[in-house]
Order: sequence, then C-alpha cells, then structure tokens
Amino acid sequence: MSQRKRSKGSGFSQGEEEDDDYIPSQTQTQALSQGPRNLERHSQEQVDQKVSELVQFLLVKDQKKIPIKRSDILKKVIGEYKDVYSEIVNRAGRTLQQVFGLQLVEIDTKHHVYILISTLPRTEGDNLRQDDQTAKLGLLTVILSFIFMKGNSAKDGAVWEFLRRLRVHPGERHEIFGDVKKLVMEEFVRQKYLEISPIPLTDPVEFKFQWGPRATKETSKKEMLHFVAKIQGKDPSFWTSQFKEVEGP
Repeated sequence: MSQRKRSKGSGFSQGEEEDDDYIPSQTQTQALSQGPRNLERHSQEQVDQKVSELVQFLLVKDQKKIPIKRSDILKKVIGEYKDVYSEIVNRAGRTLQQVFGLQLVEIDTKHHVYILISTLPRTEGDNLRQDDQTAKLGLLTVILSFIFMKGNSAKDGAVWEFLRRLRVHPGERHEIFGDVKKLVMEEFVRQKYLEISPIPLTDPVEFKFQWGPRATKETSKKEMLHFVAKIQGKDPSFWTSQFKEVEGP
C-alpha cells in the first residue's frame, strides 16, 4: 500500500488515486463499531462540515458521470476524520436521498466503487419530478421548503444565507448550478416556480421570495413539511403552525 502523504484538505482535484486499500477493511469495521465514541473527538459542526463537503464532492462526481472510489472519498474529503467515516458517509447518503433523490450504490464490492442513481419517480407531463437535472430539482425543493417554513415568504438575504450554509454561494460560480443567483432569480422565476417582489421602503432594495404558480400545482406545502421533517428526523407536528396550515384544525 502506498505510503505517500496527501493533503488532508477538502480539495476536489481529479488527480491520481491511491490504491483501494487506503483503509483496510478491518480498520473500517472498527470505525463502524466505534462510531459513536469517535464522534466525541470532533465537534458536531466539524462533522456537519464534512458531511456537506462529501455531498458536494459526490454531486460533482455524478455530474461528470465518474464512478466514485472509496479511496478517493477518504483521500480527498474525509482526511483525518476517517475514524467517523461511516457516520459521515451514512449522513451524506441520507442527504442525497432525501434532498436530491439520489442513492449511493456500490457497483464493485471488491474495489469499493460507487455511483449515484436517481430514485425520483417519473410521471407523465411537464412537472418538477420529470426534470432530468436532479441537482437543480434538489436545490429548488430546498428553497421552496425554506420559504414555506419561514411563513410562506422569505427575504432574499435569508435565502442566500441559508444556501451558503449548504455550501451553495450565490456570489460564486458553482460547479453544478453555475451562476446560482441567475438560476434562482431568473430561471426558477421564468419557470414560475418562484415569485420575487421588492419590499417597499427598503434601501438598498430588499426582495421577498414566495412560491410561484407552477410550484403550487406540482407540489404541496404538506409534501414540503414532510420533506423537512424527514431531514430533521422529527414528526411533522413538531412545527405547530405549519402542521395546522397543512392539516387543518
């Protein structure tokens, strides 16, 4: 096994990969059994950050249709967090499934090679779920759910800050979404998924985001509440006002 040391940062370079024995199976087994204890060595914020980095890394790989090696995940993303490898990968897998409708599938058990496959149902007609660009669908779903949870209206600054926490920076070009602000404020608006209007008496001008007519036809607030509840691991009734809105008195 190669002993060359690599950077432990989260750079997503597409350089040469180490062999597939980067971590022996015995070590990985120990990591699985020691997961909860090892989590104590890292703050929740640090683990959350690694989960976010891994989700983005996997989405970039999938966009280029490149099979994903476990050794590549360990080397380029996990780094010194290999003691909580299983926790990070499992949480990233849940996020991909719940947010983007993608499942991480192992296609080569000997060399531990993975691909992402779409689990979104296909339906007749032109609607959200038929969009082949599952990453854009995931981003749109996240924004719609955020708007609903904020009371059916959200300031643009709150939306951008929320996306930054997901490592989608509106002021930077994203490898998957391209110009994020243009995608959100022009494409989603043109497609009638979002409506954006200026807030009176604000200087500089602020805007508010609301659902567009296409969004109300193709999804529902109830679906968005259950989507958020699934990600948060809570019962939908946890959010009292939103639950009453979708379920009635």
